[in-house]
Amino acid sequence: MNVPSRQLIRIFKTDITYQNNFCILGKAFTYKSAQSLDKLYPKSNLKLFTPTFVPEDPNAKFNGYLPLKKLEITYSRSTGPGGQHVNRTNTKVDVRFHVKSATWLSEEIKDKLLEQNESKITKGGYLTIKSELTRSQQLNLADALEKLRTIIRGAAEPPAEISPESEEYKRKQLLKAARKRLFEKRKRSEIKQIRTGTCPNF
Repeated sequence: MNVPSRQLIRIFKTDITYQNNFCILGKAFTYKSAQSLDKLYPKSNLKLFTPTFVPEDPNAKFNGYLPLKKLEITYSRSTGPGGQHVNRTNTKVDVRFHVKSATWLSEEIKDKLLEQNESKITKGGYLTIKSELTRSQQLNLADALEKLRTIIRGAAEPPAEISPESEEYKRKQLLKAARKRLFEKRKRSEIKQIRTGTCPNF
C-alpha cells in the first residue's frame, strides 16, 4: 500500500468513523470478553474515583498512618520459598525505628510498646519487624508494615476491664496453686527425712 492510499484511509477514518470522539467502526469490531465490566455491570457508568479517607474513629490514638521517611527499611537475602530466586534478589524486609525518639507516636503508646515487645526491641531501643513470607519484595514490605500496624494498635488499645467474678476466680486459682505447691513441698521434705532416718515418726 502506497503513501497516498494510507493518507486517504486516515482521512476517511477521521471524517466518517470518528464522531464526537466516538469510534463507530472501532466500537463495532472490538472484541470484548463475557467477563468485561460493561457486560457484567451494564447499568454502571464505570467511572473510577478515589474515595476520601475518613478514619473510623477520629479520636483514636493511632489511625494506621506510618511515616515511611521515619522508618529504617532494609532489604536482604531471604531464607523463605523461591528456590534460586532468593539467591539473586533481596526479598527479605527489615523495618525498624527508634521507639523513644518516635515523634509520630504518643508517650503512652511508646511506653506500651517498650513493655509489650521486649523480645523485638534491640539494646539500642529499636523495634524491629521482619518479613520473608513471599518471593516479592513489595509484598514482604506490605506484610511487615501491617505487622507493625497491628503491634501499635495493640499497644494503643486500653486495658480490658476485669469483672469482680473474674478477679475472685483468679484469686481462688492462685490460692489453690499455692496450697498444691506447699503440699508437694511438704511431701518431698517427708520423703527426704525418711531416706535420711531423721523422720520424727520413726
